[in-house]
Amino acid sequence: MNNRIFFPQQAVQVPIPAKGTQSQKPFRGDNEGFGKILEQNLNKGLKFSRHARERLEARNIRLTADKLDRLEDAVGKARAKGARDSLVLMDDLALVVSIKNNTVVTAVDGHSIKENVFTNIDSAVLI
Repeated sequence: MNNRIFFPQQAVQVPIPAKGTQSQKPFRGDNEGFGKILEQNLNKGLKFSRHARERLEARNIRLTADKLDRLEDAVGKARAKGARDSLVLMDDLALVVSIKNNTVVTAVDGHSIKENVFTNIDSAVLI
């Protein structure tokens, strides 16, 4: 005796939209793909490159929660103005930030700022 269960196949009907109605189309935002929007929401908060972390550690620079908030606010302002790579001057600290990548690229303290040349930036934010 065979213990298989048999279900007869039934035809599946696909609804056809009536004439004059629009069919559902995939959403495409205003020139922003899903990946870009997802990336922006997942990567909230600043990242620090390995180089920046090394500079902060070598120069014994500690960023408090207040300073990080101020830095993130400055990055937001630079982004709103269309900046790509910005020099952020905060108290006795200079940071180069990739606005596009939301990443601090390097950091220089007050003792090392003098006679330094900052290149490959398109904006500066003083906070």
